[in-house]
Amino acid sequence: MPDNLPPEFLSLSSLSKAYREGSTQHQVLENASLCLQRGEICALLGKSGSGKSTLLNLIAGIDLPDSGEVRVNGVCLSQLSEHERTLFRRRHIGFIFQSFNLIPTLKVRENLELALELNGIRDRTPVDLLLARLGLGDRKESFPDRLSGGEQQRVAIARALIHRPSLILADEPTGNLDARTGEEVLALLQELIKEFEATLLIATHSTDVLAIAQRILRVEEGKLIESRETDQTVEKARVVG
Repeated sequence: MPDNLPPEFLSLSSLSKAYREGSTQHQVLENASLCLQRGEICALLGKSGSGKSTLLNLIAGIDLPDSGEVRVNGVCLSQLSEHERTLFRRRHIGFIFQSFNLIPTLKVRENLELALELNGIRDRTPVDLLLARLGLGDRKESFPDRLSGGEQQRVAIARALIHRPSLILADEPTGNLDARTGEEVLALLQELIKEFEATLLIATHSTDVLAIAQRILRVEEGKLIESRETDQTVEKARVVG
């Protein structure tokens, strides 16, 4: 990764987003600010519907804020066209979802190769190397529905990392896994994030990600709050922004 990247790799500045439901306007986020450094792992906690997924969509440039800005690697996403945001997202951001989102008609190997193809990368060597690294070397010719949930999530992690993005966004990545498999997947993800020198933001309503997180944030009533987790107690440290 180039050394001239800004130290504040992900920066949110006074980010606000509201949705209108009929005659009612629902304020999902209000003046949310955040800075994440390169290589940092951050957990984003909050109840279902609290705005975690909305925040991830704003960070990815899938949606645009009503006010404020998102900068990834120094680039302000709202200043890019929709096409430019798509290309930027495809190159610099990897996604991991609760439902895996693998393409069912493609084999494991082909799911990863597609991610390389979309980025114009012709070398397919990383596919075999990463699958072997994840213990999936003997599953590369299998279709996703022939894999266990844990195996599918490992494939999803491989697909998210195969093009070496700088930022990984994970939305409830252990939500469909049992506790033990979820712990194994998180430990593996932590190891790979460190190896690939990527920044990781994990959104979840659970506390299972706290074991790997360096920072903990909560979304509550539209506010982004930095927290310290101590055993079963959440101590609100400060409102970010």
